[in-house]
Amino acid sequence: MTRVLVVGGGIAGAASALALDRAGLDVEVFEAHPDSAEDLGAFLTLASNGMRALRELGATDAVTAIGFPLRAIRLLEATGAEAAHAPMGEAHDPSLNFRCLRRGEFAVALQEEAVRRGIAVRYGARLTRVEDGADGITAHFDDGSTATGDLLLGADGLGSVVREAVAPGTAPGYAGQYVFYGYTKDVAPAADTDCFTMVRGSGAAFGFACSPDGETYWFARVGGDPLTEQAIAEGTPADWRDLLVPLLRKDDTPAAAMVAGTPDHLMVTNATELPVGMPWRSGRALILGDAAHAASPATGQGASMALEDAVVLAKCLRDLPDTDTALARYEALRRPRVEHNIVTSGAMSRGTYTATDANGRPVGKTRPGDDTLAELLDWEADITGFPAV
Repeated sequence: MTRVLVVGGGIAGAASALALDRAGLDVEVFEAHPDSAEDLGAFLTLASNGMRALRELGATDAVTAIGFPLRAIRLLEATGAEAAHAPMGEAHDPSLNFRCLRRGEFAVALQEEAVRRGIAVRYGARLTRVEDGADGITAHFDDGSTATGDLLLGADGLGSVVREAVAPGTAPGYAGQYVFYGYTKDVAPAADTDCFTMVRGSGAAFGFACSPDGETYWFARVGGDPLTEQAIAEGTPADWRDLLVPLLRKDDTPAAAMVAGTPDHLMVTNATELPVGMPWRSGRALILGDAAHAASPATGQGASMALEDAVVLAKCLRDLPDTDTALARYEALRRPRVEHNIVTSGAMSRGTYTATDANGRPVGKTRPGDDTLAELLDWEADITGFPAV
């Protein structure tokens, strides 16, 4: 049985472990953090394509136990006028409803599902280097321990150690915006609980959703020079409010009041992206998720793309005759779609174009493979011969 080492227990890593285990491979996950908590400050919106991938993994119930569904989207102008209001995603199918989730809770739910299925998850295992030999690939960890397998997956995110082995010197670059995330219960909900609101502000792009328990989840994307590491590390919620509120008060929308009413649960990060065309594989090592194709968050597709990766990779390894053929086929199927997302999301962050449809996607910028995605992700469908997008 093929033994797969998965480096990183976040969304991409835990989902890949679930998929590979379902495909009959021997999987072990190695997570650098000493426990299951990861990036508890930020939240994400999981799109219908991501929910479809979860369904194929049999993990829908684990995820719908957290967060809340989103069935509609509306767009507000800077004047506060409603420019659009429409169903979002595949709203007719409850299992494919968009879902608003705290990133850390989502990763924990996937990890717990992996453990429930008997998949080994080792915490506090920080990778230092990868050694690819004639008989296998070995992961070396900072405590001196090692693990050897037939294939090593780098699902270790933006600062991927595995990526350095696969594509030396390749690192994420600034995508043109810094992004704030916050939560508040101190402001009255400004929309229905199943609706995501985008605000086309004059000084910032702003979005929010209201949870059933009365908490508002919001984000703001602001263009300009990147924030320094020191500024991010030393900044306080008061600093970020002082920076952001004046930009939002230029407009007649609920955004400024939401930020002003956010006392403590507020964070900021630079939006980053990886270059298209970079290598994903070297020998027995493969990177996926944000480690391979991190994009600006403007399209809201990062987590959904990682979940798609997990399903497609597992099906390639299950259905194709050998690992080399499977990994080559995986890359042919995934690269056009995820690199389109990098380019599209980066253009949105930089303001290259702003026209979007009712689901917030750029007009005329349809993602490759959308029309065949259901068939591609269908767990019962053989992937052999499936056309590349």
